[in-house]
Amino acid sequence: MSRGYREGDSKRYFDWLYYAAIDLRAAKLLLDDSRCYNLVAFHCQQCVEKALKGYLLWRKHHLYDGHNLPWLCKQAAEEDPHFRDRVPFTSMLNHYYIEARYPADFLLQLDDDSASDLIISTSDMLTFVNSLVKFDFQSYHQKKPRN
Repeated sequence: MSRGYREGDSKRYFDWLYYAAIDLRAAKLLLDDSRCYNLVAFHCQQCVEKALKGYLLWRKHHLYDGHNLPWLCKQAAEEDPHFRDRVPFTSMLNHYYIEARYPADFLLQLDDDSASDLIISTSDMLTFVNSLVKFDFQSYHQKKPRN
């Protein structure tokens, strides 16, 4: 089920939170086109996954593998019980990892309201994680590339 983390995956929690914010920005941009609502859902899923992994890296100094949002959220709840309230959201959002990206016999149908609600809930989750970690998107500096 899991891909295993790559040796090159960042061990810097703020890199994960930065990329989570980029996924949220992509989701917001895609909201302008109803044909892209499934991609809105996918980028929301990716945002929350990266935010949870960033939080866990910050708290436990361990890079977690996999894409199971409820499981990641429960791992975070071991560190901060406020994450328990967010498990239902992660369970719902978890469905968008695969279903939003591939054609299927039973199509994922999102309307404007549900896509907008995903953006709001995802933004709330990222803001919550960033507040715990004290991450500021505007102050982020990428690691310098090796020469």
